[in-house]
Amino acid sequence: MADETTQGKSAVAVKPKERFKRKLMGDVTSDKMDKTVVVEVVRYSRDPVYKKYVRTRAHYKAHDEQNTCKTGDRVEIEESRPMSREKRWKVVRVVKRAVID
Repeated sequence: MADETTQGKSAVAVKPKERFKRKLMGDVTSDKMDKTVVVEVVRYSRDPVYKKYVRTRAHYKAHDEQNTCKTGDRVEIEESRPMSREKRWKVVRVVKRAVID
């Protein structure tokens, strides 16, 4: 009976297709929380009426597992599952370290 249900089906597990995750680049503005950093992402968009480039800023809370990021670092963040109420991004890599005087 058990052979009847498994006939014609392969035993190889099919991995579901991984969905596209957005990646953004920004500067760390705060590292005071444990395993969390606040990243400021700056975008420039053109105003449709005045044809002038306008700077828009957005702040994202990102997960930093090893607490390696410091204020002023340039980091790349990637979209992930919700980890808390406001944290939906994680730090992929530190692009450039901040210069500490």
